[in-house]
Amino acid sequence: MSGELPLSALAALWEHAEAGYPEEICGFLVEGPRGVEVRPAENRQNALHAEDPVHFPRDARTAYNLGAKDLFFLDRHLRGETRVTTIYHSHCDVGSYFSDEDQRAALFDGEPLYTVDYLVVDVRSDGARLAKRFRWDGKAFAEVASYPR
Repeated sequence: MSGELPLSALAALWEHAEAGYPEEICGFLVEGPRGVEVRPAENRQNALHAEDPVHFPRDARTAYNLGAKDLFFLDRHLRGETRVTTIYHSHCDVGSYFSDEDQRAALFDGEPLYTVDYLVVDVRSDGARLAKRFRWDGKAFAEVASYPR
C-alpha cells in the first residue's frame, strides 16, 4: 500500500478510535476493487486479562489482542484481489508510535508475522489526533507516513 489514505478511511479510523476510547481499538485496512476500507476488529485483551491476569497483565487500556475470527479473516485476506494491507490499533493518551510491545507482537524469530503495514492512532479524551504508518524495512519497523487530523 502506498502512503496515501482516502479521507473516508481516515474518518472511519478517527471514529473507531474515539468510540473505543479510553481503550485501544484494532482492525484492518483492506484494499480491493472498492478502494481502501476500514474493517474494525474485536479487541480481546480485556477478556484475556480477566481469564488470566498473570499471563496477560495489561488490559485494553494499554494493549490489544486480535481474536480467532479476526485472525482467520487476516489469514484469508493476505493475498488476492481484496487483501489486508495494514493492521491498525490505537494508543490512548500516549501518542502514535510503534512501541517495543507492538514490535515484539509483530515479529516471530526476528521476522514479521505478516507482510502488512502497521498503523497507530493517537487518541485522547478530546479526540483522535494523529496516525502513523510503520513498515518493516528488513531490520526494523520504520515510520513511512503520518496522517494529522
